[in-house]
Amino acid sequence: MSKLELSIAWRYLRSRGSARLFSFISVIAIGGVLVGVSALIVINGVMTGMQNDLREKILVGSPDLRVLTFGEDLKLADWRSTLERVKRNPRIVAAAPFVLTQGLATAGHDYSEGVFVEGIPHAGDSSVDVTSIRKHASTGDFRFYTEDGQHRGAVLGKRLAERLNVFPGSKLSLISPAGAKFNASVGSYVPRLYQFEVTGVFETGMYEYDNSYIYVDLERAKEFAGLGDAVTGIEARTTNRWEAGDVAKQLSDTLQYPYRVLDWQEVNSQLFQALKLEKLAMRIILLLIVLVAAFNIVSTLTMVVKDKTREIGILKAMGLPAKSVRRIFLVQGLVIGVVGTAVGVAIGVSAGIAIDRGQLIPLDPTVYFIDHLPVTIQLGDVMWIVVASIIIAALATLYPAIQAARLFPVEAIRHE
Repeated sequence: MSKLELSIAWRYLRSRGSARLFSFISVIAIGGVLVGVSALIVINGVMTGMQNDLREKILVGSPDLRVLTFGEDLKLADWRSTLERVKRNPRIVAAAPFVLTQGLATAGHDYSEGVFVEGIPHAGDSSVDVTSIRKHASTGDFRFYTEDGQHRGAVLGKRLAERLNVFPGSKLSLISPAGAKFNASVGSYVPRLYQFEVTGVFETGMYEYDNSYIYVDLERAKEFAGLGDAVTGIEARTTNRWEAGDVAKQLSDTLQYPYRVLDWQEVNSQLFQALKLEKLAMRIILLLIVLVAAFNIVSTLTMVVKDKTREIGILKAMGLPAKSVRRIFLVQGLVIGVVGTAVGVAIGVSAGIAIDRGQLIPLDPTVYFIDHLPVTIQLGDVMWIVVASIIIAALATLYPAIQAARLFPVEAIRHE
């Protein structure tokens, strides 16, 4: 690229008879690229942010791995020996038994609500800290300690506690369908009632947990679920959650039937697959905006070729080769693409950071699981957007550049 070619390209980009840097039509073309790039960065950041935020919030109470069993009862009887076998895996950091069941919760008034009751070992043993749920206690703790020494404490999600109007020290009744016996006098099955004391409230920001989960001591959960000495399964934490799928396969091969091992991605596969598909669809839709901007570049350069036909003819008559003419218009298109992309990246990244840090867009957690729109800008995503935008801009210059290079000097000079 010679200095002469750059000078001519720069002159064609400037408006005639004006001090403005770019002609109005060039500004419009730059604006098209700018809007496409900035929108693509923000929306891509929103989709990435939602994936990351949901993943982190899901993993607050959900472990990297769960070892379950097949069968009618869906319970793990020989869990102690299985727990030792799981702990032998060098990529398992912590493992512990758990119980997960459902029931009705009431605080001594007419209102009752269906809840998930999860039993975990009480706090104090670092080896059983499989999830980070204990770190999210806003009031009280996860020791489940009560004055009778029976660990009949219960820790509720914040939203659930608010609806039941309970706080630490309140009495809570949990009704279990497990072990219900038929009562001939009333002609129906009578469920079993268990009394607990609220010893804590937790808040994770994940609607599902805060709205419907109650944590109790593992032994009390066994009684509540009618499992005897059995548990629902074993939950484990790996050295790297992204390797959980490989560890799950290793454990499945080691434990074999009737055991089954599920990693966090498999348990929530439908949610994350839906988010990935939505992210891909949004990328395609927003790339169309960049393509529309590319058509603006084509039309802009075509108009410049039309307007500068006589000048191009004079330059070619003076000895300017066709490849130099092509490079002149290639530079114009690249300048439009690069400037539009650069400004679009600046606006998109700034807007994304502002939306995320300021939590400017609130959401209904009952629908979206989260209370605000998160935005995560990743360098890799920005880079592919920049590269795609510049490539599209470069391709858009090919047609008008080739048309300009094909002009014959005599015909171009005679052009009116």
